[in-house]
Amino acid sequence: MIRGKPDEDEYWNSSKFKAFTFDDEDDDFTRLKESKRAVNSIRSLVEEEDEEDDVEKVSWSGEPVGSISWSVKETASSIRSTGEVRDQSFPKINTAPSLPKNSSGYSLSSLFKGTTHDWTPEETVKRMQQGKVYSLEKFRSLQDKLLLLDEAVNAHDGNVITAVLIYLKKSLSKENLFRELITREIALRHYIHFLKEIEEQKLLLMQYRDHLNIRDENKRRDFLKSCLSLPFSPDDATHVQDHYTLLERQIIIEANDKQVESSGQADIFKKYPRKASILNMPIITTLYYSCFYHYGESDGTYSSPANIRKTFRISDKQFLLTCLGARAKLKAWFDVDALFTTKNWLGYTKKRSPIGFHRIVDILQKNNAPVQVLQEYVNLVEDAEQKISLAQKYKCHDVIINTYRDLKDRQQLIVYRGKVERGSSEYRKIEEILSNSVR
Repeated sequence: MIRGKPDEDEYWNSSKFKAFTFDDEDDDFTRLKESKRAVNSIRSLVEEEDEEDDVEKVSWSGEPVGSISWSVKETASSIRSTGEVRDQSFPKINTAPSLPKNSSGYSLSSLFKGTTHDWTPEETVKRMQQGKVYSLEKFRSLQDKLLLLDEAVNAHDGNVITAVLIYLKKSLSKENLFRELITREIALRHYIHFLKEIEEQKLLLMQYRDHLNIRDENKRRDFLKSCLSLPFSPDDATHVQDHYTLLERQIIIEANDKQVESSGQADIFKKYPRKASILNMPIITTLYYSCFYHYGESDGTYSSPANIRKTFRISDKQFLLTCLGARAKLKAWFDVDALFTTKNWLGYTKKRSPIGFHRIVDILQKNNAPVQVLQEYVNLVEDAEQKISLAQKYKCHDVIINTYRDLKDRQQLIVYRGKVERGSSEYRKIEEILSNSVR
C-alpha cells in the first residue's frame, strides 16, 4: 500500500536517517552477530592482496582463550583492545588473514556494500540475485523502500526478501515497519521466520558460551562435544566443531610436551623452555607453537604443522607467514629457505611466495637475519625502486650495486661509490663496473 505525501512524511520523519550499517549497537541483528563472534572470533578481514597492516603479534600470554581465533590479526586486535601487551615468548609475525569466502551469493556481510547507483528496484533485486555489488541506501523514501520490498517479493527469492527486510528494519521505526508488513503477507511470514531464527541462534550461542565458565580442560572438551549435536547454523556448527577438535588436540599435545620437557629428552625444550600452556590458545598460535617446537614431524602426528594446516584449513599465506615467523625466531635459515624454494619437473629450483618478498625481508630483519640472508630476499623484490630502498635500509651493498649496474645507471654508481668505504670490496666492485662500462 502506497501512502500519500503527508503520510509518507510522517513515516519518513519517524525513520532513522542514517546510512545502513551492521555496526549500530542498538540493533538486535547486530547483537546476534556479536554473539557469533564468541564462536568464531573473527572480524572483517583484509583481502588477500592487502598487505598494509600485516605485522601482528601472536598471542602467547598463557591466558585461556574463550573461542577459536582464525587469524593472527584478530588475536593482535584483542590484545590491543584490552590495553595489555605482555612480554611474550614468541615474536611478531606478518599476516594478512586469508579465509575462504562464503560460498553463498547472499553473504550478509557483502549484501550492502557498493557505490550508490541509480538502479531501479527491479535492477537492484536482479543484482542481489546475481551476487553483484549494489546499494540499498539510495532507497531513502518510504515509497522507494516499499517498491523495493514488493519487487523482492515478486522475485520469489527468500534471501533477497530477507536482505531487504533487514534494511527496512534498520531504517524504519518498528511501528511503521509492522504497519506495512500487515498488508504484505509473504514479506511478513519471512520477517517472522527471520526473527525466530535470530532468537533460536541467540539461545544456542548463549548455551555455547557456557564453556567459558569451565576451567578444567577435559570437562570443557566434553561440554564442547555435547554442543556438536545442537542445531547451529552451518557456519557456527563448523566453528564449534573446529573448537572441539582444536581443544581435544591441544590436550594431547600439552600432555606429551609437558612430559618430554620435564624428562629433558628434547634439546628444543632445554634451549627454549615453554612459558605457557598451549591449552585454549587460538588456532594460529597453536600452529606457531607447532612450527616452533614440532617442525619436521610426520603428517600423521597431531602436533605436526602440516597436520594442523590440513585439519583446520589454514591458507597457504597464513601458514607460510606463521611458519616463517617461528623458524626465523629460531634462526633456522635453512628451513626459511626451504619454505620458498620450489622445483619444476626439470629439476630447476626457484623461489616463490604468496606474498611480496618485501614483506619477507621485513620479517627476517625483525628476527635479526644476517645480511647474507636479507640480501638474497631483497634481491627477489621485483620493483627496482623498492629493491634499492630496502637494500639501502638494510645495507645490502651488493644488491644496490648490481641493480644500478643492470639499470646501466652510471651516475648512481658514482654517487654510491662515495657512500662506501674507499678500498672496500664494494668500492672496488663499483670501480670495476665503471671502468668496464661504455661512457
